[in-house]
Amino acid sequence: MSALICGSIAYDTIMVFHDRFKNHILPEQVHILNVSFLVPDMRREFGGCAGNIAYNLKLLGGNPLPMATVGRDFDPYAQWMGQCGIDMSHIKVLEDTYTAQAFITTDQDDNQITAFHPGAMSFAHENKVGDAGGATLGIVAPDGRDGMIEHAEQFAEAGTPFIFDPGQGMPMFDGNDLTHFIDLAAWVTVNDYEAQILEERTGLAPHEIAERVEALIVTRGGNGSLIYTKQHRIEVPVVPVVPVVPVVGVVTPLLSLLLVAIRIAISAAAPIQNDRSTSHMALRYRPPTCGTAMRIGSRLAIRPAITGSTMLAARCSAVKCGPMNGNSHTSMRWKPIIAQAER
Repeated sequence: MSALICGSIAYDTIMVFHDRFKNHILPEQVHILNVSFLVPDMRREFGGCAGNIAYNLKLLGGNPLPMATVGRDFDPYAQWMGQCGIDMSHIKVLEDTYTAQAFITTDQDDNQITAFHPGAMSFAHENKVGDAGGATLGIVAPDGRDGMIEHAEQFAEAGTPFIFDPGQGMPMFDGNDLTHFIDLAAWVTVNDYEAQILEERTGLAPHEIAERVEALIVTRGGNGSLIYTKQHRIEVPVVPVVPVVPVVGVVTPLLSLLLVAIRIAISAAAPIQNDRSTSHMALRYRPPTCGTAMRIGSRLAIRPAITGSTMLAARCSAVKCGPMNGNSHTSMRWKPIIAQAER
């Protein structure tokens, strides 16, 4: 079962400022702001929503098909994706632009200043969902504005259920746009802040959004997740993690696990398509134990998730794995378990 992942592919340049921004920014002078920060630590990671979701889904045994537009500087990323065995047949290279890039500076208080260059991502609409025949699931993740709208409509026209993950793309859409996405999607995933914006712009409360989709998943960081379905509101507790590892863009492992849950549900429980309220499952999925870190760049995140009537909980333990993207790091070993949600 293939999942078509429409979203960005980007380089993330992550820098660390060994001080606090507040010590160098004068509140009364922000109207003439002109600052420079010395950043001795810097690393470049392979990022972007489509790239990270595809990587995580591949580790979980899935068959990801990332669909994205990239620039003439894509070669290092392409070599890494090839090493990971990720299909690149729906990644379009545009020679007259750069791949999307984020430049993130973090201070000692974990505050961040980010500059983002969309580059080739702005041309995401040049890719068409119909060109990827055989995909049975989809994701519309942050990407170029026109691309997100068109890909959602193309999934709906093809009858392919998809996850709508507005993420950082939320500011590009007004209430009518977001309501349109919701009506086309099968699942919607947002964090708690995005959920508030979604409600404000659409005028739809979480339970009202859930009436329009199979499930609304709201992640709340250290407070776990909330899953809204037509019949239920389910609270999923956070998974304890030691040590805590700083991350960028932690929703991508959630989406990969969500795709696995949906794939197993569709494959193993046909009644779900006709009567989700009566389907019963108790399936276990355990990926390989080493090198199966949920990757964001080379950072990790732990998130539980749920879809329809199946709950996905993640158990993990810290392990030391080999090099990933050239860096040895402490990773988290995932052991997702899919089980019937309590009613």
